[in-house]
Order: sequence, then C-alpha cells, then structure tokens
Amino acid sequence: MTQDLSPVTRIPRTGLPPRAVVVGDPARAAAVAALLQGAAEVSHHREYRVFSGSWEGLPVTVASHGVGAPGAILLFQELADAGVRTLLRFGTAGAMKPEIGDGDLVIAEAAVRDDGVTQQLLPPEYPAVAAPEAVFALQRAAREAGAAHHRGIVWTRAAFQPGLIPLNAYDGAGLAAIEMELSALLVTASLRGLVAGGVLVVDGANADELVDEQATGGYDPHRDVVARGVRRGAVVSLEALRLLAEEHAA
Repeated sequence: MTQDLSPVTRIPRTGLPPRAVVVGDPARAAAVAALLQGAAEVSHHREYRVFSGSWEGLPVTVASHGVGAPGAILLFQELADAGVRTLLRFGTAGAMKPEIGDGDLVIAEAAVRDDGVTQQLLPPEYPAVAAPEAVFALQRAAREAGAAHHRGIVWTRAAFQPGLIPLNAYDGAGLAAIEMELSALLVTASLRGLVAGGVLVVDGANADELVDEQATGGYDPHRDVVARGVRRGAVVSLEALRLLAEEHAA
C-alpha cells in the first residue's frame, strides 16, 4: 500500500512524533537527528528533510524547512496537519544588540512579522508570539547547559541581502536578533492551537553591519565559535522539548 504523504513536503500524514525541532538546513537536521537514539530518516523532498528518533526517551521529530518563511510555512502547516503539536525552531540569526556575542543563544519571546508571507494571510496587527511555556523551557534548558543566552523580540525579515531600503526601521526598539522564518511559525502555531517557540544561534551578522560586512566579505557564519553555539543550541532545543513534555504530563 502506498504511504499517504503530504502534497508539498511529502512528509507522512500520520505517525510522526508530536514534538518537533525545525531547522533551516537539511544538513543541520541530520546533525540534530544524530543526537537522537534510534534516529531514522523519514522523508527527504526538496529542502524538507525529516527524521524521527528519541531524546531521553521522548519521541521527537526533526525537520528542515529551507531558507525563507514562504517555503517554511508549508512545512509548519503540513506538520500540524500530520499531528505535530509542539514545534521549536532552532536556527541562526544576527545580533541586534552589542552585548549579544557570536555563538550566544537568543530565545525569542515574539517576532516582528516582516516575513513576506503572513501579511498575505492575516492583518499586520495580528501578533507573532511564542508560547510562554516554550520560552521558559528553552531558558531553563540553556541555563542547565551553561549556554550564554538572551531573551527578546526578534525581527523576521524576508530579505537576507540588503537593498535600497535602509535597515534602521527598528532602531531603538530593543530587538535582540534578526532572522528569516520564526514569525511564520509563531503565527501558524497561534492559528492552529500549537505550542511554538524559537532559539537562535548568533552567527555574527546584524542589520546595522550587514551591508558593510557583505561588501567586504567579513560575514562568515562558518567559524568555530558559531559551530560550538550550534552544538549547544541543538541540545538546548531537544532538552526544551523534553521539559515541555514533562510539564504537560505533570
């Protein structure tokens, strides 16, 4: 019998663990899955690579969504259709505050909806907010892992490369980081009654310096300090899922 698969991502419509870590890079999905017990690849279609396994006895899904919110939201929606109820985005971001260093973790409390897709689904006044329990679980997991971390609002921006529009719209607003997909996850979760949050590893770029860094070749997300942060962030993400499951069972 042919397995029933979702139309866009080609993930199974049933049978996935209901708690998931979602990442942009398919290779990062494989790296996170390597931390699981009994990890197995479930599907791989386009940028959507999906694994299942267990973390400390908890069944977990790990899935990649690619770059940018328009494609990522397709994965979020089809994971929800398949029965996934808790999703934590684990990605990289640029710091928006000087005190947030390379390799540090940023735990998102909410996101600016500049993602290029949710504006076509809902009025712009609708908020993109993380579930409080996800924020607390990620913060506890980061603290227990000894990982430098910060909480705050992040800017989800559809364009990575700078254009002619100045990147100073949120100067003085206290944003913590800039990335490309989180607000789409948070909006999807609010609409579907899911628990969602995000933890991001700072890879060095920020909105104020992006133009100069890319012009001079200074932006390099492949440094050891970032790789170490990614390894810590993977563990923090998985452990936060376990803490959320523990809280739900209590």
